[in-house]
This record gives sequence, C-alpha cells and structure tokens, in this order.
Amino acid sequence: MTKPAPIDLRSDTVTRPDPQMSAAMASAEVGDDVLDHDPTMRALEDKVAQLLGTAAALWVPSGTMGNLIALSLHLRRGDRFLAPRGAHVLTHELGSAAWLAGGMPEPLDCDAGPGRPSPAAVRANADGGGPYFDLRTTLLCLENTHNGAGGTVIPPHEHAQLAAAARDGGLRVHLDGARIWNASIALGVPPAALTVGVDTVQTCLSKGLGAPVGSVVAGNADFVTEARRMRKMLGGGVRQGGVLAAAGLVALERIDSLAEDHRNAALLAEGLAELGWAVDTPQTNIVLAAVPDVRLALARLRAVGVLAAAMGGKIRFVTHRDVTKADIEEALRRIRG
Repeated sequence: MTKPAPIDLRSDTVTRPDPQMSAAMASAEVGDDVLDHDPTMRALEDKVAQLLGTAAALWVPSGTMGNLIALSLHLRRGDRFLAPRGAHVLTHELGSAAWLAGGMPEPLDCDAGPGRPSPAAVRANADGGGPYFDLRTTLLCLENTHNGAGGTVIPPHEHAQLAAAARDGGLRVHLDGARIWNASIALGVPPAALTVGVDTVQTCLSKGLGAPVGSVVAGNADFVTEARRMRKMLGGGVRQGGVLAAAGLVALERIDSLAEDHRNAALLAEGLAELGWAVDTPQTNIVLAAVPDVRLALARLRAVGVLAAAMGGKIRFVTHRDVTKADIEEALRRIRG
C-alpha cells in the first residue's frame, strides 16, 4: 500500500516556486549587483520600499541578516534594546543581536495581549538619565506578526502608540516585519500603515509569498547605503541577484492570496478544537496547540503524515500557499483517525 504524501505544516517557508515564478527567474534581466546594482534587484527594492512607505530598501539573503544589519547600525556595543518577550530577534537568531551587533537585549512583557507590549511598558523601560555606568537604552524592536505568540498582529493605532512611546523615550524603532504582509491582510490595511514611525523595517519574501529565498531591509537612503556595506561585510552580497529578485517580484503579486492561508488556519484550529485539542484562535496563518508531551505529539502526527513543529512548548502548525483547504481537511481526517 502506498504511503500517503505528507502534509507539511511546519512553516510557510517550505513552499516551492511554481512554474510562473520559475519562468520569471529563468528569464530575469541580470547584472552584477555588487558592482553595478542588478536591474531586477533594483526593481524589487524600489517596489518593496514603495509598499512599506520607506525611502529605500535593500535585498538580503535572510530575515536574520536583515535584522542583524539594522541592529548593528542602530546600536553601539553595550547599548540595551527592548523587544517583546519571545520575539524572533531574542529567541531564534542565535544570539546575533548580542554576539555580532553588540546589543544587550531586554524582553518586554506582552501586557497588552499576546506578542503586544503596551506603550506604558516601553516608557517604563526606556527611562534613562542615570549615571554613566548604567545601561543606555537606545532601540525598540517590534515584531508584526509575532511568530512566537502564534502570528498575532499589532493594529495600526497600537503600533503608532508604541512608536510614539519609543520616541518620547529617545529610542529608535526597528520593526521585524517578517510576516508584515500577513498582518496587512488580516487587518485590511496597507503595509505602510504598519511602519509608521519606524526607522527601519525588515520583511521576508520567502514566508507565505513563496519566494525560494530573500528578505528586504528598508529605511532612509543613508541607512540603506550603510546597510549595503554591512551586507557585504556579512557575506551577503550577490552577483547576478536578479534571478532571485525576479522570484520576489512575483511573490509581491500574491499578497492578497494570504487571506486563503488565514482561512485555512482558522479551519484547522476549529477542527482541532472539535477534536479536543487546546488551540489558540489564530489571527493569521499560525496555529498553536498545547499538548501534554510535545515530542510525542510531533511523532504521532508524523506517523499519520502531518508535519508540524515545536514552538514555545506548544505544537505549531503553519498554513501556506502549497497547502489547500482539501489538504487541511485531510490533515484533520488523519489526526481524527
């Protein structure tokens, strides 16, 4: 008997380029991006800057590199930066914010909801004016959507209040917007409405939108000039980068399709709840489920051909463009069995 194909819900990074994207990559106009700025790369960066409401943008190989570049340019060694508890820059980037950017991380309690610190928490932790040997707090890192909290979103008015609180405390603001496209669709607002008041923002093209590789870090023109130097220092300069940028341009045409991923996540959560699972209601495309034994649950899911991952002591399921409604229904059927 043929074993059924696995349904991969580990992440929205497991997608593969479809024929349209592969064709765009194969026919891309290219140049040496390090020497002359590849024309397709330039087109992608201009498009992302327009969508995010920034003056300029820079393609980078990964979101982790994009965040590291931003933090490295914002922080001096020993500066403290604030980030919501469980933020990706704190938990899933191998300590590079401290190790390479030289920052001292300070987690903020999410007292306004999952993944959402309050402006009061920012103000309380931004307080300076102590003696010279006190930690100097200079940066607030936000994350929208918040991966570790289950893809939760920060609405525009809350985001603006957080940015204003940071400004009042003399802090710069970096936004890890790896899934800002999901937040935009969930909230029904343009992506630029979620970057108001930030100095820099990083966003991914390989999560949800289906590009095989690539993120973008954006800000003002001076920041991007320095970011290009930092990218080269970190080994992130590419030559004929248009092959990769072409995939990103196709990906940007598919932002609206994320709504289907959100519907599938809601369908999965409802089905799991009906089966007795303790499931958080998803706001976007991430479903978190509490189980007594994460390792055992993952093994049992794998045995029936449903792939998931661990996240913060829970099981994480992520819907994406390569998983259909029928796949979700089949996954629930397998779990039920």
